[in-house]
Amino acid sequence: MSEQRGPIRVMVVDDHPMWRDAVARDLAESGFAVVATAGDGEQAVRRAKAAAPDVLVLDLNLPAMPGVQVCKELVAANPALRVLVLSASGEHADVLEAVKSGATGYLLKSASTEELLDAVRRTAVGDPVFTPGLAGLVLGEYRRLASDPAPATDGDQPKAPQLTDRETEVLRLVAKGLSYKQIAERLVISHRTVQNHVQNTLGKLQLHNRVELVRYAIERGLDDA
Repeated sequence: MSEQRGPIRVMVVDDHPMWRDAVARDLAESGFAVVATAGDGEQAVRRAKAAAPDVLVLDLNLPAMPGVQVCKELVAANPALRVLVLSASGEHADVLEAVKSGATGYLLKSASTEELLDAVRRTAVGDPVFTPGLAGLVLGEYRRLASDPAPATDGDQPKAPQLTDRETEVLRLVAKGLSYKQIAERLVISHRTVQNHVQNTLGKLQLHNRVELVRYAIERGLDDA
């Protein structure tokens, strides 16, 4: 993965103008490039495709199109897009629906400005960011999904690609829910090296994002290794 060039490009989507403007202002004042804002779902999809943000800060409760649908459409159109949900709801069903639709993280609106800024920075490099207490819930859901029977492929799947020992080690720690920073500290390697291993693994396995990667790892029991 190449180094981030220039400021992180962020788009803020929320139907409350004062909240949206305040978040956009805090981000801009902290050095992020706020490339667009939107107040409803349809506008969000249209503007995000034009503005190409690195990170989408997204409320779930939107007019015209719900936030999970916005997330699903934009991540499908651009798998490299990172989505950080910023919601007033801590309901488990909302969190899980957001993650299944492709969100990288989920932060409650009760978070401090510093927590939000840190979350956007971490989301930009692919770290999963969750309000404390929600990460375990999401990992539990990954496990549940992984235990569901996979659709039969009748042997037409190509042979599983060969991962290096280090890639397997990184994958196992990803499946346990560790952030890239924690993995780097555990393995005594740089944050960027961890990112490179994850990107290589995604390419080899033909997966698109961390959600799919964790599911793959849990299906193979790597989270218990």
